[in-house]
Amino acid sequence: MVGARVKTKDDFVKVVKAAKKAIIETLGHAGGYIRKVAQHSIKRSSKASPPGTPPNTRRGQLPRAIRYAVEKDKQSVVIGPDVDVVGTSATAHEFGGRYKRERYAKRPFMGPALEETKPKLPPMWAGSVK
Repeated sequence: MVGARVKTKDDFVKVVKAAKKAIIETLGHAGGYIRKVAQHSIKRSSKASPPGTPPNTRRGQLPRAIRYAVEKDKQSVVIGPDVDVVGTSATAHEFGGRYKRERYAKRPFMGPALEETKPKLPPMWAGSVK
């Protein structure tokens, strides 16, 4: 007869703490990456971009206004143009609509940036919990 003794150690709290830290860190990386893709999709030009393509910027204000913030409590990331910098003009471009009495056609840039980065997001999470 063969006998064996096994001792286990429960580090559940430690694992949860490491997972939460990894989530926050990876959300920050993902937010920064999506922001960068959105910024690069906006070109400088004095002419308006064709409807359905990312908007053009004359002075470069829109790409600089794109920010991201990780909400640690909700374990989420918010990415988009800062209303304090560009007002609601970015909303008019993204979804189509009115801004300063003018009608804007849809020129989305945040939605396509997310779609473009979707395949690259899962590898960011791989091995993040240490």
